[in-house]
Amino acid sequence: MSSEFAHKSVMFEETLEGLSCKKGGIYLDCTTGGAGHSSEILRRVGEEGFIYCLDRDIEAINAARKVLDKVGNNYQLIQANYVNLDRIVEEYEIPELDGILLDLGVSSPQLDKAERGFSFSKEAPLDMRFSQDENETATAADLVNSFSKDELVKIFSEYGEEPYSKTIAEFIVQERKKKYISTTTQLSSLIVKSLDGKKFKGHIHPATRVFQALRIAVNDELKGVEKIIPKAIKSLKKGGKLVIISFHSLEDRIVKNTMREAVKECICPPRQPICNCDKTSEAKIVTKKPIIATETEIRENPRARSAKLRILEKI
Repeated sequence: MSSEFAHKSVMFEETLEGLSCKKGGIYLDCTTGGAGHSSEILRRVGEEGFIYCLDRDIEAINAARKVLDKVGNNYQLIQANYVNLDRIVEEYEIPELDGILLDLGVSSPQLDKAERGFSFSKEAPLDMRFSQDENETATAADLVNSFSKDELVKIFSEYGEEPYSKTIAEFIVQERKKKYISTTTQLSSLIVKSLDGKKFKGHIHPATRVFQALRIAVNDELKGVEKIIPKAIKSLKKGGKLVIISFHSLEDRIVKNTMREAVKECICPPRQPICNCDKTSEAKIVTKKPIIATETEIRENPRARSAKLRILEKI
């Protein structure tokens, strides 16, 4: 893997087993990153198979190409947002797939590169966009400096599950009148200052939840998860698998609930005595409970501690 984009894939074997990788299979990795999963999928499908690799980040695309080229040439890299899967399938004439992977974690290189603005421990512009296309979306700085107090409270509480959302939002709105908030350390310092005297569980930095919430809001991550599942089911062949890895409780809850909604056989109103919606389920949930990382993996890769893997199969 490229040293510039070295990233340790979580639950590696569990993911590949969940996808049921096979010779001659056709797969799609919606979040390619450094191609940790993709390169092994490419290796397992052999020359008869194929893998399509998506990522919003051009740096990830370039790093993945170097890794995949060492394995084979039966792949296609596409810089795109997986939310637009239906349009991508049509544009690139992607056939029915044997498996689709969605790893919702932020890759280590994105966190480690100060200029990306994901980390509160390093001085950087307050960016947080997965794609560096300036026209694609607003930055975290845009949100922090322009959103109302109520809008910030909603983001911090819903996306970060931050118990002091109101206190932090009020302080940010007050301080931004004095000076534009433009860097990660500037925002982090304001958060710490706003919570002066508050106690925190374990060793979690006071800015952790707010930074997570802003990242999710900037990249519209949760809505993307809701949209991708029905589109993915349509793109799979019968027996094809959708594997999703999430990294925090809110994300996993959305994956679980959206999967449940997708496999429902009836969508009639609850009080309607007779079903007349004619809906049939196109998929089934393989994992009644999420698969979690082993203690051994968690020791070797601490970020795997919060990872949860769920599998859905088209029927």
